[in-house]
Amino acid sequence: MHDKVLILDFGSQVTQLIARRVRDAAVFCEIHPNDVSNEFIREFAPKAIILSGSHASTYEDHELRAPQAVWDLGVPVLGICYGMFTMTEQLGGKVEASDHREFGYAEVRAHGHTRLLDGIQDHATLEGHGMLKVWMSHGDKVTAMPPGFKLMASTPSCPIAGMANEEKGYYAVQFHPEVTHTVKGQELLTRFVRDIAGCKGDWIMGDYIEEAVAKIREQVGDEEVILGLSGGVDSSVAAALIHRAIGDQLTCVFVDHGLLRLNEGAMVMEMFAGKLHAKVVHVQAEAQFLGHLAGVTDPEQKRKIIGREFVEVFKAEAAKLKAAHDHVKGAKWLAQGTIYPDVVESGGTKTKKAITIKSHHNVGGLPEQLGLKLLEPLRELFKDEVRALGVALGLPADMVYRHPFPGPGLGVRILGEVKREYADLLRRADAIFIEELRGWKDAESGKNWYELTSQAFTVFLPVKSVGVMGDGRTYDYVVALRAVQTSDFMTADWAELPYGLLKKVSGRIINEVRGINRVTYDVSSKPPATIEWE
Repeated sequence: MHDKVLILDFGSQVTQLIARRVRDAAVFCEIHPNDVSNEFIREFAPKAIILSGSHASTYEDHELRAPQAVWDLGVPVLGICYGMFTMTEQLGGKVEASDHREFGYAEVRAHGHTRLLDGIQDHATLEGHGMLKVWMSHGDKVTAMPPGFKLMASTPSCPIAGMANEEKGYYAVQFHPEVTHTVKGQELLTRFVRDIAGCKGDWIMGDYIEEAVAKIREQVGDEEVILGLSGGVDSSVAAALIHRAIGDQLTCVFVDHGLLRLNEGAMVMEMFAGKLHAKVVHVQAEAQFLGHLAGVTDPEQKRKIIGREFVEVFKAEAAKLKAAHDHVKGAKWLAQGTIYPDVVESGGTKTKKAITIKSHHNVGGLPEQLGLKLLEPLRELFKDEVRALGVALGLPADMVYRHPFPGPGLGVRILGEVKREYADLLRRADAIFIEELRGWKDAESGKNWYELTSQAFTVFLPVKSVGVMGDGRTYDYVVALRAVQTSDFMTADWAELPYGLLKKVSGRIINEVRGINRVTYDVSSKPPATIEWE
């Protein structure tokens, strides 16, 4: 059994980042709403508890409290921002509205040589005080610490920016160690979970395979599993993991809707059927999808049609499998590549204090329609853990570390109506762009530009422009290149690609893809633009 850390979420938008940092310390953790029951906490049996931030104020919202079990369990507790406020209020201190709201960069002075901050500093002042570069976001302040607490950190405008009751293992900080702007944040959280709480660092993807395989075997038994393989990271890793566990009891259905990247179908089949020897049904459904998309220009309608047809194809294949395996009554399980952020984001607490970011639902309600049980072997993992697991399972790194690709594929990268001719032109132009990004090294970092961008792709514009080829005049299509850099995909900046790289990509596309005579580069950031064009 892994040592576990419980993160209680009070509605902060960055609670997932706390979990990411704890997992980076090789410690397993889970996020749960702050209003779980005392019994739930006792049964969870955490080695430590972390209380998250919140958009609320402690003195306005008296319901937003940590359950009593948090204080009764006798395990270390770390309060972050709002977590510090509720710790203060619940243990007998005082919180008030601050007349000086702190938001953004701050420097915090450490006091009192606590175990949490001992030896952790960004620099020291001339007087020898240890200083931390941190990120603040709060409008309240602690004006009186609870009995038994001592001062751990301060800023000029926030005299109590950190406090500790080391006898009980209670620590609290006003700043956010989970965000990258707090330079030593990872060190601080690692210190808390590994040294203070004594958690073993045994959450490692290579070792996790055995555990996950055992769990899948136990869950599935001798029953059959069907999985929709998209070629994306999550479904690919889920397929590789389930195949490792139950071999031929898994059937993957790979639907080629005619809107995949260049040679993607062949690559997926070579990897899964060729190298992993998994059972893969390759459905050629280009005519069906493009037929239904004919004449449709509205982006939302295109997405709905592609989603609907995928469900139809999948249902038809599931029915065929059922008929073929009638002696075992066909597949009993539908496997999906649901990952932990999907699970967390569909949360919301029973008191509705957390702001639900988005509702996560299974593709088209497939499990209900097919009467299948749901198998989600990646639902405890973050995206980077899924990638590490994929590499550990033997999937090629360039498949596992590929940029995100939308579910509707090129359908939302062809503006307006989707036609086979447009998809073929776009596929070839996009492949040239990606090939050049992979081949062009940045001298300073030593990385190629594909690694330095978070997402890069080509968009087909359904307009024609005049050009000159040789001695003749052309009247051909236009494509736009898009490359962005982002840490969270909530905001993104356009990537400042070298002019030489853009020049080479443009030259190659215009010369090699007959039908395109103009290449543009999109220099919009998100917001106000989105990353995808549709």
